[in-house]
Amino acid sequence: MTNYQLGEVESRFAEIIWREEPISSPELVRICESELNWKKSTTYTVLRKLCQRGIFKNENGVVTSLISKEDFSSSAGKTFLDETFGGSLPAFIASFTAKNRLTAEEVEEIRRLIDEYGEK
Repeated sequence: MTNYQLGEVESRFAEIIWREEPISSPELVRICESELNWKKSTTYTVLRKLCQRGIFKNENGVVTSLISKEDFSSSAGKTFLDETFGGSLPAFIASFTAKNRLTAEEVEEIRRLIDEYGEK
């Protein structure tokens, strides 16, 4: 199974790729130098690791994603839910709302999502 968890630095790097793709590797190096204060070797090392994990690819000097940001977030969220709450969304919501009150807008958005994605 592919590891879709990223550390904080990897997440910032991934955000750059998702925001800019397709992006040439020299341009990625330039942006990482500016935004992350990285050297060229650091950019290529992190890129290589994320390519090996199946998240991005660097083909002919052009970097693109193999998994969209949305699919990545969905997979990471499911992993968190499974590992922390035994896969139970109601248990997560109960835990979250025990100390964090939902606004009327959040409640309405959750209802809309349930109506849209719930089994019929």
